[in-house]
Amino acid sequence: MEVNVNTTELLKIIELTPAHQNIMLVGKHGIGKSRIITDFFEKQGKPVITLFLGQMSDPGDIIGLPALDAAAGKTNFRPPWWFPLDGKPIVLFLDELNRARPEILQCVMDLTLNKTLAGKKLPAGSQIISAVNEGEEYQLTDLDPALVSRFNVYYFVPTPAEWLLWAERNNIDKRIIAFIENNSDFLDSEASIDAGLNKTPDRRAWERVSQIIALLDRIDHIAEKIIAGVVGNSAALKFSLFTRENTGLNPLQILTHFEKSKQKLETLDIHELTPLSEGCFRTIELEQDQKKVKEYVSNLEQYIKWLIKNKRNEVIAHWATLYQSSAYPQAKVAILSNSPYIFQSIVGFIKDINI
Repeated sequence: MEVNVNTTELLKIIELTPAHQNIMLVGKHGIGKSRIITDFFEKQGKPVITLFLGQMSDPGDIIGLPALDAAAGKTNFRPPWWFPLDGKPIVLFLDELNRARPEILQCVMDLTLNKTLAGKKLPAGSQIISAVNEGEEYQLTDLDPALVSRFNVYYFVPTPAEWLLWAERNNIDKRIIAFIENNSDFLDSEASIDAGLNKTPDRRAWERVSQIIALLDRIDHIAEKIIAGVVGNSAALKFSLFTRENTGLNPLQILTHFEKSKQKLETLDIHELTPLSEGCFRTIELEQDQKKVKEYVSNLEQYIKWLIKNKRNEVIAHWATLYQSSAYPQAKVAILSNSPYIFQSIVGFIKDINI
C-alpha cells in the first residue's frame, strides 16, 4: 500500500529520519519535491547537491574518471565535481532516479547501501534522498527491487492549501491565488499517456505565470496566449475568464471590514464561501503583527456568527475541518487566544455532528 504524505508530514519525516537512512519521494513533476528538500536542509546549513540522473550518459558522470597512480602502480578514480572533499556532510539529492540508464543505476547501488563511491566514503552524517516520477505519461526505467529496498518510500501528495500558503509567502500574483482557491483542480494536471507536447498546469508553471503577469493590470488576448504556453489552453482560458469575472470578496475584506462585507456574503453560495473561509485561515496564519491578528480574529468571530445565524452548515463543517487540520497551527493559536466563542462554537458543532 502506498504511503501518501503531504508537505507538513514530509518535513516531519525528513526531520525524524536518521541521516544513514535513504528517502525516496514518488510524485508527479512540478509539485515541489526538490525545492522542499533544498529549502529544508539549507536552513540547517547543510548543502544540497542535486544530480539529475536522467541527464547522465556515462558512469563517469557520477563516479568520476579513472587516473593512473604511477607511484602505486594502480588506477584510481578521481572524485567527481560534486564529491565533498572538506569532510563536511552533504545531502545528495538524486533526481529523476527512474529515468537513469541502467549503468548509472548500478553506480548508485553501492552509494545507497554503503554511502561509498568508487572506494571513497561520503562524510559521516551525509544523507541520500531521491525523487522519482510516477505515471504512464513518463518515459521511465524500471527500478531494481534491491535498489528500492534501500530507500524509505513515500508518495508525495502536497495539498492545494499548502501551496496557497507557500504562494502567499512568496508573493505569487493575487489573481493566481484567488483562481486556485476557487479552481484547485487546475493546480496540478492529470496528464494522459498521449499528452505529447500539450501543456498542462503544475505548481512550477503557475509560478512562471505569476512572473509573467506581475506588471499586467489585465489579462488580454496576447497575455492569454502567453499563459497558454505555460499551463495549457484550458487552464489559461479558465484563468482569463476568472480574472475578468471575479469582482467578489476576498478574505482580507472579511477580516478587516466584516460589516461592509455582509451584503455581498448574502449572494454567495457554498462553493464561493468555502475558499473564502480557507483564505481567512491562511491570512491569519501568515500575519506577524499581533494587533492585526486580534483585528482579524474579531472580524472572523462576526463571520462565524453570521454563518451560524444563516445556517450555512456545510460551510461551518468545512471550517471545522480546517480548524482540526494541522495546516494552520498559528491561526489556531490566534483563534484560541482571542476568541473563546469561535473555539466553543466549533467544538459544539463537531459534537452535534458526532451525536
